Amino acid sequence: MRARQQSQNAKFVNALRLATDAFELYAIENKTYPADAFRAVVPSGMDNYFGPTFDWTATTPIGGNWDWDFNQFGFTSGISVVGPRASTAQMLDIDIRIDDGNLSSGHFQDKGGSRYTSILQ
Repeated sequence: MRARQQSQNAKFVNALRLATDAFELYAIENKTYPADAFRAVVPSGMDNYFGPTFDWTATTPIGGNWDWDFNQFGFTSGISVVGPRASTAQMLDIDIRIDDGNLSSGHFQDKGGSRYTSILQ
């Protein structure tokens, strides 16, 4: 089970990096991030920024849906996973891989309500 979780975590971290790169490129080229969008809905203008191996509308590798947050929850922009099936311990393992190992601080945070967000800005 631990090996399966490690594999899911690695896939999730990779997907999050791909999404982050896509949103950062969009922001560079458009001088702003795209408008807020509902979960599992590709934000307006992002179709050409996600590569052929990344499907924003699909379930994430740890369950749940991707959600783009713009001017929500007290930050400017962030990529959330909403409703993951991962345990808090698994989410902490993910945080250790990409951030400070603390889900209440840093740029990857537990925002409550089964929402974990990678804050871009």
